[in-house]
Amino acid sequence: MTLTPFETGALWVVLLVAVAGLAYAAFLRSQVMREETGTARMREVWDAIRQGADAYLRRQLGTILPFIGVLTVLLFLSVYVVPPSPQAVERFAGYDPGTVRLIVGLGRAIAFIMGAVFSLLVGQLGMRMAVQGNIRVAAAARSSFDRALRIAYRSGTVTGMLTDGLGLLGGTVIFMYFGKAAPDALLGFGFGGTLLALFMRVGGGIYTKAADVGADLVGKVEKDIPEDDPRNAAVIADLVGDNVGDCAGMAADIFESYEVTIVSGLILGLTLVHLTGDIKWIIFPLLVRAIGVFASIVGTYRVRGHSDERGDAMGAINRGFYTSAAVSIVGFALVAAFYMHEWRAFASVVAGVILAIVIDELTRYFTDGRYAPVREIQRSTDGGPATTIITGLAVGYESTVWAVLVIGATILSAIAIYWSYPVASLADKVHYILYGVAMTGIGMLTLTGNNVAMDSYGPISDNANGIGEMAGLEPKARQIMADLDAVGNTTKAITKGVAIGSAVIAAVSLFGSFVADVSMIDPQALANGIRVSEPMVFVGLLIGGSVPWLFSSLSIKAVGRAAGLIVQEVRRQFRIPGIMEGTVKPDYARAVQISTVAAQKELVSLATLAVMGPIVVGLALGVEALGGFLAGAILSGQLLAVFMANAGGAWDNAKKLIEDEPRDLARNTGKGSERHKAGVVGDTVGDPLKDTAGPALNPMIKVVNLVSLIIAPIIVRYQGISLGTGLVIVLALAAVAWAIRTSKREAPAFGAVGAEQVAASASGSTPPGGLAG
Repeated sequence: MTLTPFETGALWVVLLVAVAGLAYAAFLRSQVMREETGTARMREVWDAIRQGADAYLRRQLGTILPFIGVLTVLLFLSVYVVPPSPQAVERFAGYDPGTVRLIVGLGRAIAFIMGAVFSLLVGQLGMRMAVQGNIRVAAAARSSFDRALRIAYRSGTVTGMLTDGLGLLGGTVIFMYFGKAAPDALLGFGFGGTLLALFMRVGGGIYTKAADVGADLVGKVEKDIPEDDPRNAAVIADLVGDNVGDCAGMAADIFESYEVTIVSGLILGLTLVHLTGDIKWIIFPLLVRAIGVFASIVGTYRVRGHSDERGDAMGAINRGFYTSAAVSIVGFALVAAFYMHEWRAFASVVAGVILAIVIDELTRYFTDGRYAPVREIQRSTDGGPATTIITGLAVGYESTVWAVLVIGATILSAIAIYWSYPVASLADKVHYILYGVAMTGIGMLTLTGNNVAMDSYGPISDNANGIGEMAGLEPKARQIMADLDAVGNTTKAITKGVAIGSAVIAAVSLFGSFVADVSMIDPQALANGIRVSEPMVFVGLLIGGSVPWLFSSLSIKAVGRAAGLIVQEVRRQFRIPGIMEGTVKPDYARAVQISTVAAQKELVSLATLAVMGPIVVGLALGVEALGGFLAGAILSGQLLAVFMANAGGAWDNAKKLIEDEPRDLARNTGKGSERHKAGVVGDTVGDPLKDTAGPALNPMIKVVNLVSLIIAPIIVRYQGISLGTGLVIVLALAAVAWAIRTSKREAPAFGAVGAEQVAASASGSTPPGGLAG
């Protein structure tokens, strides 16, 4: 592609900014690692958490690698089913057709591996940094609120900058090598990142909520002991789960949103390059992302408290977020004025930044204990668990309506921004509008560094609080950690809202890419649009709308089965003499093992469901019906994800409001009261919704979209049912049936242990992997 000297230099600057983001992550890590790690007892608890998290990630990696290997081979071979795009042939014009296919096939396969590895690195390194940060936050809380806040937030920022740096690095390198043929490889890059995020989100979510629900139901409700009481056999599994679910899983989730929005932006930008001959449409999104990385560095470093006793952690985090937003907007304006020479691209990305802020505030309203919805749930606990659950459901349902309206208004703004663009035909105008939607998604995730830092801050502070309780730290330190933990619950809910909103915007952008790609292969295939009035398309719409519900059902059932095993195990251990008295240490490793096995069981089956669904619909019903399938999955998935995330967050914070009340069982207030037990039941119902099924729908929606984009050329080229396509449909349906059956199958039993192990526990000896006394 012909670039001006400025554009060539700009690409190298973007690459340099990506590397700078990674360097900033390394710098913050070195800062955090120099902090103190507290007492020997604190390090003992921390080491049990670290070992459990490492063991889970090692087992997860072994489960998913074969699946990744198979898909890598299939992506490479896909170019031998459908030839490379005309742009790829033009890009490698000096080579013979066979060599071009080999280059594109290798490029797609390598990009897929790159996306998967980057997503894995963000999750794994981010989680390990969170584990390193939690004990240092607990140690800092013994002396200073400001230090504890800075360590917690900067530990999370390491993950945020890894997300920024690796996402920008991958997209830029692929574009710099492939040029106008970049979409052939970018699809592989996006698919790799999204698929790994799905694995880590589902596995981490099942793990964390199985342990959390099991620990709470027995510890808080049945035994009336604190959340992180060392006598509870599931307490270490619960703390491990915070890391593998809310750190590793969520980091990979936001990374793939970051990745997919840049992929869709570059694909749609290349469409405009073909229309106008101007390269600026694909340079602009890369510059926007580079500005966002720089702005996140500036904003995240400003997060600090101003008190040694009590402080406003939420205010400090918001200060950093809005600083980054202001820096970003100024940078966008400069690029739009001096490079794009038009205001529409600037308006689109600013609309995305505004959308992120509005989603933040909307999620905060429905999940923060300071506002009416959560306080309404708190009051409903007077009627017991039933009224608590009913009110929480109503809050979740209402919240999703406002979220849809905000997202709809944002897409309408993208339409309005480009509606007056001077083009010859309506079809060309649609391409500009879709580009505007993609820029909105890129703008929304401009502050990814801040968002991931906010999310990781939550489990880091939660783990620190758990370490403090298990290690018996002094009341001043416990109060500081409790304050940080309370804020972390809200920041986690906010980032889930942003992740869901970005998933929908990214899915709409990918939907536009799907239409554009099909039209390039066969202009007549979707010449009349995607008509819901057509019966086959309507059937596709219905099937697509049902997939998120089946996916959520299977993942929630998995949590329920695993939580039941944890409940049985914790009850069994409480019957061991000396456990309740605190003279005998529980076997923490057993609960960790139960959660690990249950989480691994679902990974491949749920991913198979997401991958095979669009293949079956596309080959059996046609490309237009596949478009209906995507529309149904996007709408249904968004509504369901927001409902589950916000209802679960509201139940959780309503429970925390009751726990903050003075304990008075006669007046039915505070911990141990009937109202508190009702709140715990509501929280446990919401746990798999907000931390497993809801967030897992984000990568699922994008897996469905990316698979559809990859197979669209095959469907268009091989229309109609033949022997070959019929065989593929049968095999895909068989894979879906296997996935559903496997997911529903009971996990391996963890029955009662023998008398020798009980005797060993009663004697005080530490089981393998247990926490030493």
